[in-house]
Amino acid sequence: MNVNGKAYKTIWINKDDEKLVQIIDQRPLPFEFVIEDIRTVDEMARAIREMHLRGAGLIGVAAAMGMYLAALNADPDNFDADIKRFAEQLNATRPTAANLKWGIDRQLSAISAGNSITEKIAIAKNTAENTAEEDEVSARKIGEYGVKLIEEIASEKDGPVNILTHCNAGWLAFADFGSATAPIYTAFEKGIDVHVWVDETRPRNQGARLTAWELKQHGVPHTIIADNTGGHLMQHNMVDIIFVGADRVSYTGDVANKIGTYLKALAAKDNGVPFYVTFPSSTFDWEIEDGVADIPIEQRDAAEVTCIRGRDVEDGSLRVVNITPEGSPAANYAFDVTPRKLITGLISERGICAADKYEVLKLYPEKK
Repeated sequence: MNVNGKAYKTIWINKDDEKLVQIIDQRPLPFEFVIEDIRTVDEMARAIREMHLRGAGLIGVAAAMGMYLAALNADPDNFDADIKRFAEQLNATRPTAANLKWGIDRQLSAISAGNSITEKIAIAKNTAENTAEEDEVSARKIGEYGVKLIEEIASEKDGPVNILTHCNAGWLAFADFGSATAPIYTAFEKGIDVHVWVDETRPRNQGARLTAWELKQHGVPHTIIADNTGGHLMQHNMVDIIFVGADRVSYTGDVANKIGTYLKALAAKDNGVPFYVTFPSSTFDWEIEDGVADIPIEQRDAAEVTCIRGRDVEDGSLRVVNITPEGSPAANYAFDVTPRKLITGLISERGICAADKYEVLKLYPEKK
C-alpha cells in the first residue's frame, strides 16, 4: 500500500541489516507515521503485546519474524532450549489470535530441520519472509473472491455500494492489502463505485484511527461513524454488505473478532444485510468446535476504556485524557464471538463457504 505516495509493507527485514526487523508502529497513527526497529525477541513480544502491531495476519507474520530473531539471538551452546523459551515468550503475548501460535509452530517445525545453527538461522529467515509473502497472496485472493459479491450488488443498484466495516482488518492488519478491505480495494481498483462506513471501534478506535487513515491514503470514499450507528444505517437500507475480519475461527464457523462484531451481526441478521467474515486459513482453529464456549477471550488494561489518545485541536499536541469518573472500574474484553448462525459466509484464500463445518471441510478436505 502507499503512504504519501511511497509503497510500504507493514513488516519487513531490513535489506542493509538482516538482523533488523522493521514495522510500522500503529500507535501514533493517524497523526504520525513511525517506523520502529526491532532486534530482539523481547522487543517483538512487547510490540505484539502492547499493540505496536496488531491484526490477525500481521500477528502471524510478526510471530514468524520473532522466531527468526530468536534464532539470531539464541545461545549457540543452548540453542534448542533458547528457541523453545523464546517461542513460549511470544506465544504468551496475545491469547485469542490463532495466527500467533500458527506462525510460531511453523517456524519451530522449519527450524528443527536444520543441521547446523547457521542453517537453522537461514531457514528461519526464509520461513519468515515466505510467511509475509503468503499473507499478502492470501489477502489478494480474498479480494478476488469478495469483489464478486460487491460486483453483484453494484449491478443491481444506482449509486455506490455501501460497505460497513468493524475494527481494522485492512492493510495495517496484514503484511499487505488486508482481509476485510481486500474486496473493497479490489473493487475500487476495478472502478466500482464504493463507499465505506467505518466503525470507530472503541476501545482503541482502530476503525477511526487506522481503517479511515489507510482508506484515505488509498483514496477510497468513506465515512467514520460511532460504533452504535450501524443498526440505524441498516434499518434505513444504507448498508448493502458487511465485511469484517477475524482473530480466530472455529472449524465449525464461529468467529472471534474485535468486541462489538457480534452486535453488528445481530443487527445485520435482523435487517437482512449480508454479513461476511474474511481471513486467511491460518486463522482457523481446527480443534475448537464451540467458539462461544471455548475460544479464549483476552482481557486488556482497563485504561484502554477509561482513557483516549488524540491530538489537541488547539495546540496540536498528542495527549492521553481520562474520559470516565475517577475511581469507576472498567472492564475491557478485547473480543467477542459471533455464532455461525449469524454469518452469511466465510471468505478465505480458498474461496467462499457457509459458516458450517461440512462446508468448511469441503474447502479443506485435508482436515477431515
